[in-house]
Amino acid sequence: RAPGPDKPTFVEVGDVVKKGQVIGIIEAMKTFNQIEAEKNGKITEALVSDGTPIEFGQPLFAVE
Repeated sequence: RAPGPDKPTFVEVGDVVKKGQVIGIIEAMKTFNQIEAEKNGKITEALVSDGTPIEFGQPLFAVE
């Protein structure tokens, strides 16, 4: 959710995001991939925590 351990998160619950806005980073095999919002909306829930392993296609945020 943040670009580094001592950095602020990209988005918080309640933030309004626009399609294409960076909302997080996923690290896979020492490569960092920016995750962008797929649509305009308001973040209603963060579905994963920092450092949690995830699967391909797994939702990371709930967007209203």
